[in-house]
Amino acid sequence: MRKICVIGGNRYFGRRLVLDLRDAGAEVTVVNRGSVPAPPGVRQVATDRAGLAGALGNESFDVVVDQVCYTPVQAAAAVAAFRGHIARYVLTSTIEVYDEHDADAPLPESAVDPLRQLTRPELPWATPGYLEAHYAEGKRQAEAVFATTAPFAFVAVRAGHVLGGADFTGRLRYYADAVRHRRPVPVRSRNHRSSFIHHAELARFLRWAAEATFTGPVNARSHGEFDVTELCDRIGAQTGAPPIFEVGEGESPFAFARYYGMANDRAEALGFSFSHTGDWLPAAIGEALEAA
Repeated sequence: MRKICVIGGNRYFGRRLVLDLRDAGAEVTVVNRGSVPAPPGVRQVATDRAGLAGALGNESFDVVVDQVCYTPVQAAAAVAAFRGHIARYVLTSTIEVYDEHDADAPLPESAVDPLRQLTRPELPWATPGYLEAHYAEGKRQAEAVFATTAPFAFVAVRAGHVLGGADFTGRLRYYADAVRHRRPVPVRSRNHRSSFIHHAELARFLRWAAEATFTGPVNARSHGEFDVTELCDRIGAQTGAPPIFEVGEGESPFAFARYYGMANDRAEALGFSFSHTGDWLPAAIGEALEAA
């Protein structure tokens, strides 16, 4: 039986991952602040990131899946805590690491190389508001710390924009509510497409990455891309109320000022088979409409 530690894992696709690992027969430990009880059959260790080493002691795991590492400081603490105690570390990273690239085609993992990324642990990562404003940079630097200093195998799963299920971000729900109630949706004069992934598929991908042997960054996204107007048109088709668009600065969650696509060739070459966004999007929209 494999021993797997999930840091975070108390909501959304993280909790789905924990359930998937448990049901597959793994011995799962979740490490979080304990605000939500772990599912039956899953051990829970309540601590924050600063207390990782003390809370886990000399316990060893086959794999750690880290859902909540956002800065180089947090990454360095994890490397120190798990040094000599694990074989593999999977970091849930993000499509946002590509935010400095103005591309017109899906970006491969090589577009952001963590081995070449400068790290700045002295920046005010703990200052309220700083991390939120520098989320993409924090993730890039966290990847870099693991890639350059970890004495164990490391994978960075760069997830597309996640939709479906109990999405705490409320982004799809925002559009569902606006379209259904005939409120104008802010868009840009030119709207760019993005890569998406279903929450259950991302959980399945993370489990796959935990069980595999490859290393390095890997993009995780379903086939097919949408821009904000196409997404709202899909919502309108399900509600019977065509969307109303308000062209301007586009201050809404998926009104992107640049193309936001990733290539998923590496993952597929390694053996993972992705779904198509168009196949699961109607159900995700239905969930958002129910929650709106």
